Amino acid sequence: MYSLNDSSPAAAQAAPTVDDALHRAIDEACAQACRAIAPSWPLDRAIAVNPHWQRIGLPLRRVAARMAALGNVQVFPPRERQREAWQQGRIRPADLAQALQQLPAAQSAGLSAERCVQALHEPAPSAQLPLLIDVLDTDPRRGNRLGWRQAVTHQVSQTCAAYFDAHQADWQPEHREGLYAFWRDTLTHDHGIGLLMGLPDLGQAIGALPATAQDAERWVIARLGLPPAVWADYLESVLLSVNGWASWCAYLGWQAAQQGGHDAHLRELLAIRLAWGVLLLEGKHDDDAERAFAELQQAWADAPQVLQKAERALLVDEVWQLALEVGYQRQLAQRLLATAAPPLVPPVTEVQAAFCIDVRSEPLRRAIEAEWPAVQTLGFAGFFGLPVAYTPLATAARRPQLPGLLAPAMEVTDRVVSADAAHRATDALLQAAAERSRQTRLALKDQWQAASRWPGAAFSFVEAAGLGYLGKLGGWLVPGRRARARDDLEGLPARYRPVCRPALMGLDTAAKVALAARVLHAMGLGAAGSQVAPLVLLVGHGSQSANNAHAAALDCGACCGQTGEVNARSLAQLLNEAAVREGLRAQGVALPDDTVFMAALHNTTTDEIEGFDLDLLPPAALARWEHLQRVLEHACDRVRRERAPSLGLDPRAPHTELLDQLRRRANDGAQTRPEWGLAGNAAFVIAPRWRSLGSVLQGRSFLHDYDAAHDRDGSVLELLMTAPMLVTHWINWQYHASTCDPQHLGSGNKVLHNVVGGHLGVFEGNGGDLRVGLSRQSLHDGERWVHEPLRLTVVIDAAQEAIDKVIGQHAVVRQLIDNGWLHLWRFADSGFERRVHGGWQAVANVGAVRA
Repeated sequence: MYSLNDSSPAAAQAAPTVDDALHRAIDEACAQACRAIAPSWPLDRAIAVNPHWQRIGLPLRRVAARMAALGNVQVFPPRERQREAWQQGRIRPADLAQALQQLPAAQSAGLSAERCVQALHEPAPSAQLPLLIDVLDTDPRRGNRLGWRQAVTHQVSQTCAAYFDAHQADWQPEHREGLYAFWRDTLTHDHGIGLLMGLPDLGQAIGALPATAQDAERWVIARLGLPPAVWADYLESVLLSVNGWASWCAYLGWQAAQQGGHDAHLRELLAIRLAWGVLLLEGKHDDDAERAFAELQQAWADAPQVLQKAERALLVDEVWQLALEVGYQRQLAQRLLATAAPPLVPPVTEVQAAFCIDVRSEPLRRAIEAEWPAVQTLGFAGFFGLPVAYTPLATAARRPQLPGLLAPAMEVTDRVVSADAAHRATDALLQAAAERSRQTRLALKDQWQAASRWPGAAFSFVEAAGLGYLGKLGGWLVPGRRARARDDLEGLPARYRPVCRPALMGLDTAAKVALAARVLHAMGLGAAGSQVAPLVLLVGHGSQSANNAHAAALDCGACCGQTGEVNARSLAQLLNEAAVREGLRAQGVALPDDTVFMAALHNTTTDEIEGFDLDLLPPAALARWEHLQRVLEHACDRVRRERAPSLGLDPRAPHTELLDQLRRRANDGAQTRPEWGLAGNAAFVIAPRWRSLGSVLQGRSFLHDYDAAHDRDGSVLELLMTAPMLVTHWINWQYHASTCDPQHLGSGNKVLHNVVGGHLGVFEGNGGDLRVGLSRQSLHDGERWVHEPLRLTVVIDAAQEAIDKVIGQHAVVRQLIDNGWLHLWRFADSGFERRVHGGWQAVANVGAVRA
């Protein structure tokens, strides 16, 4: 037996005195392993994340090899799915040939099309390196008990769920000593884990646990006897065994870093997982431990060769990944080349509508333009350039309303603003009354809900509530046609709701003018030669679903799980302010005097558009909106019919019947697929609208308007390539990863989800690791995969020099392109060029056909 309390020579050898240099090396290896973990946002602020984000400094195939060896994680699409695509003609022989031609490594290896096809009928290479827990778990009777890796993951996960829960349980654990100390204390009271693992004497070994997380790291690494060159890899493999909770801890570290601080939870989680090795060593005989150490040391001594072999073996998978993308890119290029040239005379524009770049906006933009050519639609980032956090009226809740890559720099809160200017003198009194009323209602609701949670009152509470307690359940069982709920107004009496409006706070006029000018410049409005319509809609988007733990992920794939309502309404109010307009004119930003900005929201579940603050519109703008509503009704119906088959609905159903079906789906608590979200996303087009006008892009393309002629200094292009391009890449890779490896990088079966800690994440069932990524129901319709795992193809209409300048100035952008995490194309005079090996190359074999 090996014990920290043992004074034998063997124990002295097991825990040698180490010098500061060794301590620093161990510390750096732990820090390096922690840096490899990407963050995962909580359910109520969900954003899409590339789970490999911290690894983009390495070539994609190398990351795929590392993930396979360190965590048994699959990065490229499974071979059986690629075989189906090949057999069904989705991948053509020409696509495979082009992929082989585009990959220098495939040419150097002499890889042939025949060998690639043969590989589709072979299993993917397996090269997972073992952890200490694996080599120690050798009991021949282990088939009759819980595997040690599984048991440890479960125990660590349950501990983390209790420790991090701040919203679900009424009794909170002690946090002062940190996660490691809480786990160590918890383990002393857990008398069942040893029996589950077949180690009834495990409790006796708890005294051997190192007192601190740092001591646990040092003792275990020193005891393992692995070469220092593989320490960081081994530790990364350890974290991948609890990747869900590691990702949550990485999120806490991400948030702390945005505020200039530091968070130690990820290091403590690593120490916990390592410290389990101490416990298991105490439960093994000396000869078993020595054999296990020898096996572990031999395996990891060969780790560099294992990783290199895995990388070579995955070359064929990289070829098939590219071949799948080449097939899609051919169709995309053909559709974009089939569009009309820019108009010689710009059409008269009655309305401009700026939509989020979200792929779900593309079909609706196309339908609106077809219904009324006097509407010009624009694509713009859905947080509308406002780096804000929002606090609803009379609450302490503060939530970010911007991409997770950014930190809020401004504040938005609700203000009572009467429609009639003559009544605004009393708005302050009205607001105070609204605040008191809401606080009272919310307090009563909290008391009501608390009454149901106390063990002694739970059953009597349900009996007293009677059938009223089943009201919400009844609404799920017999779903109605209710409109999207306005959660930000919950508890606010109906009489105050129409005049409660979000507004930017704490900015003087100069700051407001500067903000407005930046946003308008990025949108391409107000510059010399640009056209601004009399009515400009700022159209955010939000989803609608019931009983859905991942509802926020459908609201927006980027803006911390929020709808675009707050940002759109705040910006419209800002741009309509007389003082701001005057300041913009002084800066040469040309907005016509009669132009009015208005906020709206696209419900992506039902494809309806809701307007806000209509009572503030002047008569002319209100008349245009009322005319536009008839256009929107027809356009939305067209999109609903386009989407219907993918939802199992009849596209020929009468208008009202189809809309009612979608509304009922939105309110159905048993509906696992209220909508498809961003499934199918594959491209990001940064160009003037005429480049894609009329093209049927199948709801698979993010569209951001950009006119290089109005961006002489390249500042807008730089912004687009360093913000929206990164956000769309995150979305694209979350879908890619969840599709390629649903077990490790997806959240599993939505029907089995249990919410952890109110909003931390979900378990699939009652335990296991915290699940990250998308559920199977968001990717698969029960018969086939709806999402194709394609890397994002970014197509930019800008000069080579301008694009290269941005790439040269930003290492992250350069890594994404050079290491194969996305494809970068540009519009050229006779087609397209793609960025490859630091230069540009014409895209071949693309002919223009009708879209």
